[in-house]
Amino acid sequence: MNFAIVGCGRIGRRHAEQICKVGRLVAVCDVLHESALELAEKYNANIYLSIEALLTNEPDVQVVSICTPNGLHAEHSVKSLLAGKHVLCEKPLCIHLQDAKNMIAAANDADRKLFVVKQNRYNPPVQAVKNLLKEYKLGKILSFQINCFWNRPNSYYSNSWKGTRQLDGGSLYTQFSHFIDLLYWFLGDVKSVKSILKNFEHRVLEIEDSGVVIIEMINGAIGTLNFTVNSYQKNMEGSFTIFGEKGTVKIGGQYLNELEYQCIENTHIQNLPAGNPANAYGFYQGSMSNHDKVYENLVLAIQNPKHEFASAFEGMKTVEIIEKIYSAKIH
Repeated sequence: MNFAIVGCGRIGRRHAEQICKVGRLVAVCDVLHESALELAEKYNANIYLSIEALLTNEPDVQVVSICTPNGLHAEHSVKSLLAGKHVLCEKPLCIHLQDAKNMIAAANDADRKLFVVKQNRYNPPVQAVKNLLKEYKLGKILSFQINCFWNRPNSYYSNSWKGTRQLDGGSLYTQFSHFIDLLYWFLGDVKSVKSILKNFEHRVLEIEDSGVVIIEMINGAIGTLNFTVNSYQKNMEGSFTIFGEKGTVKIGGQYLNELEYQCIENTHIQNLPAGNPANAYGFYQGSMSNHDKVYENLVLAIQNPKHEFASAFEGMKTVEIIEKIYSAKIH
């Protein structure tokens, strides 16, 4: 399978490493020539400075991986889909619900597949809890707690699209969309929210650096989301706790990578395989490095429509929930 990458920054380089395990990287694109050239030379790929040129001149590309800033995901995905390519879009799918709907419509019109990267679904404890929920072993879900306590210094946002309203969208999109994805994947649709959002330590930001959210789910469960990028010096915790009629379980660690607590009726999770390490980006770390599993499952999902993989619809639900949180801000 022939791939192209649009966006040759750090995450684009991570995609390139995994593409070469399942297919062939034939073209790369970035408005910054130096970034594109580095990737093109390493993988012997054709280089382009515009997505239009890539799509026009690479008829053999079957899949385009979108690794550009959040606010460009919709534009680049739609152009790729309408050019007849399947698309794997980095998280978040986009930063506006209407854009997500337009992306799905473009995929349907072009009869192409649109997927979104949700690599934390492949963390072993996350898979284990998903299986508990599928098998109804926790019974009715009563409440939940999501904690996202990470660190992003001001230098992370300096001279970058990150932290801008137009291209970043907010901390829930750039840092914590994986947690929102799991909220939907585990518990379904959100009924209502109330949120308090603040910027305490990052005066260069156009977005929040902290928030507290109260959430009521359609299924009746209630819970909280507490998030910040002000954890002193380093990431502290990324956790999801679920309280059910028949059990309590907590996925924790810094990156949803540890099964920290379980007390479940007639069930005990054991012998979980070790997960991959977190993504390392110099002076900070991101979510789990599961892009190998993303690409293995991407190929299977393209070949078999019944293979479970993070769909554009699920990516849209993440955007929908985040929009609800931002629009429900208590002033």
